[in-house]
Amino acid sequence: MANIALIIAGGAGNRMHQDIPKQFLTVNEKPVIVYTLEAFQSHPEIDAVAVVCIEGWEQVLWAYAKQFNISKLQIVVPGGKNGQDSIRNGVMELEKHYAADDLVLIHDAIRPMVSADIISDNIRVARKYGNAITVIPCAEAMMQTEDGVVSVGSYPRDRLKRTQTPQAFRIGDICDLHRRALQAGITNSVASCTLKIEMGEPVYFSSGSEKNIKLTTVEDIDIFKALLAAKRSDWLK
Repeated sequence: MANIALIIAGGAGNRMHQDIPKQFLTVNEKPVIVYTLEAFQSHPEIDAVAVVCIEGWEQVLWAYAKQFNISKLQIVVPGGKNGQDSIRNGVMELEKHYAADDLVLIHDAIRPMVSADIISDNIRVARKYGNAITVIPCAEAMMQTEDGVVSVGSYPRDRLKRTQTPQAFRIGDICDLHRRALQAGITNSVASCTLKIEMGEPVYFSSGSEKNIKLTTVEDIDIFKALLAAKRSDWLK
């Protein structure tokens, strides 16, 4: 059974206020998306990589894949009008090329620090239970609010998990889920895990990391650079 990474790079990244999409921003002379692709390229259990790419950047992506030796990149699919749309475009394309029980690991292009351990555990849990959502514990106190200004209640943090990616599913199952979601009128679910929950189905947890950050703001780029520098000093010892 094959394991395919589906990298979601369909967004314009408006919160970053940059002229180019954040997944193509260059950090230490390498585009963010290349760090992400390299994580899956170098993982022995990943058989192929597909990318849902923002329109107009497909040729740039293929050029980067060639430049940085991302030989596992097989498929590039255009993005949709929102995240659910983009993921559906990607999984429906994979359905044409792979078996129903092959796994797809859906991953944000702007999570370039995903580790081999995270990918391995995601595959392990998905093979066992049929799906796997990368999560980390909730370390902060969680406050409830009605208006965003004041709180009169808290929520027990041990009952909460913070989700990350990858999120793995059998290709047949995730395609079927997307088809049923459209029939149910669900068109803008924020993630694959929420779509699954909204359709009344359970999700299973695999282990994430605080380092598996999502680059959403300019501050996140600073944190990413610091993590890269820390990682490099480890290699020097």
